[in-house]
Amino acid sequence: MMNLIKHSPIILGFLFLLAGCGSDSGSDVQQNVDPNQEPPAATYDGPAPQTDDVQQFKLSVWDPLAVENRCGSCHGTGGQEPTFVRSDDINLAYADINDYIDLEQSANSRLVTKVAEGHNCWQASADACADIIEGYVEAWASASGSVSTRVVFEAPDDQAVGSSKIMPAEPGAFASTVYPLLTEYCSECHTRSAPTAQQPYLGSSSVSLSFEAARTRMRLDDPADSRLVQRLGNEGHNCWSDDCQSDASAMTAAITEFADSIAETEINPDLVVSRALSLGNGIVASSGGRIDTHIIAKYEFKTGQGPIAYDTSGVEPAANLNLSGDVQWMSSWGLRLNSSGNDGKAQAATSGSRKLHDLLTATGEYSIEAWVIPDNVTQGDGGADTARIVSYSGSNDVRNFTLGQTLYNYDFLNRSGETDVNGLPALSTNDADERLQATLQHVVATFDPVNGRRLYVNGEFTNDEDPLAGAALEEWSETFALVLGNEVSGSDYAWSGSIRFLAIHNRALSPEAIGTNFEVGVGALFYLLFDVSDQIGLDPQTAYIAFEVQQFDDYGYLFAEPFFLTLDDDVTVPPTPIKGIRIGVNGREAPTGQVFAALETELSSEAFVERRQTLSGQGAVIELQQGPDSDQFFLTFDRLGEHEFVRVESEPPAPGSPAVIEDQPRLGLRSFAAINATLSTATGIPGTTASVAGTYEKVRQQLPTAPQVDGFVAAHQMGVTQLAVAYCSALTADSDKRSDYYAGFDFSAGVSGAFDTDGRAAVIEPLLKHLLAAEIEGEPLASQADPAALRTEMNDLIDRMATSGGDAERSRTIVTALCAATLGSALTLVQ
Repeated sequence: MMNLIKHSPIILGFLFLLAGCGSDSGSDVQQNVDPNQEPPAATYDGPAPQTDDVQQFKLSVWDPLAVENRCGSCHGTGGQEPTFVRSDDINLAYADINDYIDLEQSANSRLVTKVAEGHNCWQASADACADIIEGYVEAWASASGSVSTRVVFEAPDDQAVGSSKIMPAEPGAFASTVYPLLTEYCSECHTRSAPTAQQPYLGSSSVSLSFEAARTRMRLDDPADSRLVQRLGNEGHNCWSDDCQSDASAMTAAITEFADSIAETEINPDLVVSRALSLGNGIVASSGGRIDTHIIAKYEFKTGQGPIAYDTSGVEPAANLNLSGDVQWMSSWGLRLNSSGNDGKAQAATSGSRKLHDLLTATGEYSIEAWVIPDNVTQGDGGADTARIVSYSGSNDVRNFTLGQTLYNYDFLNRSGETDVNGLPALSTNDADERLQATLQHVVATFDPVNGRRLYVNGEFTNDEDPLAGAALEEWSETFALVLGNEVSGSDYAWSGSIRFLAIHNRALSPEAIGTNFEVGVGALFYLLFDVSDQIGLDPQTAYIAFEVQQFDDYGYLFAEPFFLTLDDDVTVPPTPIKGIRIGVNGREAPTGQVFAALETELSSEAFVERRQTLSGQGAVIELQQGPDSDQFFLTFDRLGEHEFVRVESEPPAPGSPAVIEDQPRLGLRSFAAINATLSTATGIPGTTASVAGTYEKVRQQLPTAPQVDGFVAAHQMGVTQLAVAYCSALTADSDKRSDYYAGFDFSAGVSGAFDTDGRAAVIEPLLKHLLAAEIEGEPLASQADPAALRTEMNDLIDRMATSGGDAERSRTIVTALCAATLGSALTLVQ
């Protein structure tokens, strides 16, 4: 499961730490330097490290932070306490830093939290700087073997289940309260039709679409804390008057009026309930374990807003991504890129991207690691026309590498000594495997000179071997740029989907490392501990039902793998029945996703393993209502100990009248395999013939997969036509087979001599013989095409093609075309 470093609260009364420079120690975030400019290296001229741990501190923390435009200007030799980047003695710097570092919970380090509060950040985002420093501390902890893999469970704040207002499914009063402000002042940008269309589409002319975009940005319990208000009042975003606070007040009043129209949902007093929690009360799961040793660019997309996605690898210069076009932040950490209309992309400057060239060519190997959610399986045309997911390129036709999508396949283009400047031929996953799916997937592309390119999906090697293995990186350009979702110049190769995580490693990750990173997962994972002490007769805050919870996407939460937990080693739990767990949100049980309602077992200390008892290995997606900052969760039970709720199931509706089934089509479509077999039988050309097999693999995905005739699309006909041309061309090219098949036709004659009456019959009749059933008593079958009509059509086609005459080669071309037109028609497709 997904695990992140735990963020536990700072202990009250902690000593004053990391005093800021001068009087600005508590000032807002400052952007002190160009983040794309690599800072000069710090110089150390003191005594050698006394221990290996001191050496690891120097390499992981001191070296990147001792420079003048990081911490060196204040916390260096003779500077402000703590002097943890002093250059006169690394051992004294080590002594100074230890009180501000938590090697078991790196994110807890005061060195990290101080910067997260805005202290001396060199980026425009304090969170980005904190993530970078957290990475330095994690690297030190990993090298010293101090990273904790055990979550420390603590009692959460006690909350009662309260009544609340629930966002309605339909706009209702929104149309007359909030919507007028959004359409009047936000429609210039936040509509699909805007010249610079930006998500979310709050100002849409459709009130339903506007409401869908705005519902998670309004707080019904505290309208003033709504995102729509905060953007105006705190960030000055698109204020429509000279007074942003006045505009924020107007938005607050509109949301308040909307909230007042919604009645509170009261909790059913008969329910057996736990205490309540919000996501912010959760304990961040922490097992660490990612293999990040050789990361040189890293994007976790935690910022959640603004025009920049930050590179938090800590490797300078930072290759921050500038967002343009139709790009939307995901509240579950990620970017959603949309290729329709205004193409979206995220692109780094060439100055920041330069480190990819320098550090990847230095090792001669690399890995692209990403968590992605493709919007569909219809993108890309293969080869150079793959839809760009991640690309390091200079234009549509030149690149260093690209990870892309073609239908159900991942494509990997890499410029080497064996490819052209566009990285072709590409390595693609096998069509038949359909590795790419429109769901969250972990995909890794690796390259090294021995194995060449390799692709891994969800931790597994795809077994697609690179025919160019043994090649080396050659002629990479340092002037290219890293770009997500498109080409650097914008093109017809845009990709639609979401990217939840991206890392570039300057080593080829091993299969074991890839499997480890897949198991760690992506995004923030929390443990929510629901207090049930009172219901089972124990002291408050000693017994809990715990769930692993994460925000699954912008619309739901994933509750998974519940277990019973006690926080007191001395507590003994007697056999206690538990039955029917349901998850409640904002005062009522969630209407869907209640997979734990069937659970029935017994709690007992005898079943504990380390004070835990596993209850289920399942997971359930619960609807997101007001957003992760506002939604309040609780549990209900059909039975827990002595307490029971008698649930009266509603009567199922009476069965309706049987549906009147109209006449069903008597015709269907042949599937891709049947079409291939039909064409092989009709021409006598084996399907294993190289030219035919290659075409079949290429067009297989655009041939019918199901027999229903109402599923026919134009792509099916194009696929059949291409395959028919391949079979007919192979037949005409084989002199022995064509002579047997078209007996009596003179393939050495020009058009004028070859297509006399006998010549035409020698071509037409064999084709009809192989495609039509034999006539019965001289009459054709009523369920097939009329042979006479087909002969007329085929003769007319020969007339049109033979008008301009030609030599024997032209005669062979006409035979091939007639064959392809006949075999590629409905005669083959329909069954």
